[in-house]
Amino acid sequence: MIVTLTANPSLDRTIVLGSALRPGEVQSAASTREDAGGKGINVARVIAAAGVDAIAVLPLAIDDPFDAALRSSGVTAKRVPIHGRARANLTITDPAGVTTKLNLPGAALDSTDRAAVIKAVIAASVGARWLVLAGSLPPGAGADFYVDVVAAVRGALGDAAPLIAVDTSGPALKQVVALAAPDLIKPNDEELAELAGAELDGGGDLAGEMLRVARTLVPARTRAALVTLGPHGAVLITADGAWHAGAPRIQVASTVGAGDSSLAGYLLAEVENASPEDRLRRSVRYGAAAASLPGTQAPTPQDLPPGEVPVFRLT
Repeated sequence: MIVTLTANPSLDRTIVLGSALRPGEVQSAASTREDAGGKGINVARVIAAAGVDAIAVLPLAIDDPFDAALRSSGVTAKRVPIHGRARANLTITDPAGVTTKLNLPGAALDSTDRAAVIKAVIAASVGARWLVLAGSLPPGAGADFYVDVVAAVRGALGDAAPLIAVDTSGPALKQVVALAAPDLIKPNDEELAELAGAELDGGGDLAGEMLRVARTLVPARTRAALVTLGPHGAVLITADGAWHAGAPRIQVASTVGAGDSSLAGYLLAEVENASPEDRLRRSVRYGAAAASLPGTQAPTPQDLPPGEVPVFRLT
């Protein structure tokens, strides 16, 4: 079983344009859709679609309209009642796959809400293989919220605590890596560089740069790093080695949720005891599948692109 925490859920509204976005002008949309979103919920949707048990923990008011979209997603969810409403995020995509995203702030969490969410995560994590802490933090949570979650889960469950995967950015990622020793982080290239305080030289060897930067963190601060590189695939760095996988050729529909699907693909392979190379392959396939679907749709195994995904060991 895989448990996810989405502290800042969002109702993802996607608008598909028939031509490139023209700021300041009136345009008609070709189509629109709404999905229950937030990084942890996205991961849980992909995991569940592959037939693996998943529980999504999230703060959510009892009368929040977001709950209708959540129920229609089919994800098993553990809701922690709070005041306030889940945010709405707006994504605009054009035929070339160019994505413009506007993210609104979420409902604030007070100290009582924080404690209730942590308690719910501990209860859901009993018997789980992985706990995924994913997404931005809402107002009031504090940059150290994920640190507190990790400490509470490991303190309560001891040796039976799940492995911890973290997919966030900025101060929240910096805090959890500095203080909580996660088992896996999933930044993109820019987030990894910011985390490590490194400058990217912008040369042609992006995978090599990611290895150089990640080695300042792996395995000293985190056991592994899965770094997504968009059209350049992804890099996996562990204590035992590093690998780069290229990305399959696809027609991009929307990049929203592609990183979440990449993480889900990696975890699906890991629970099958797959090799590092195969975990990376699965990650890249799922990320590509998500990018080929409109909106924030959860790819299924049937959506994975065909063909080989070459994986090369980095030295």
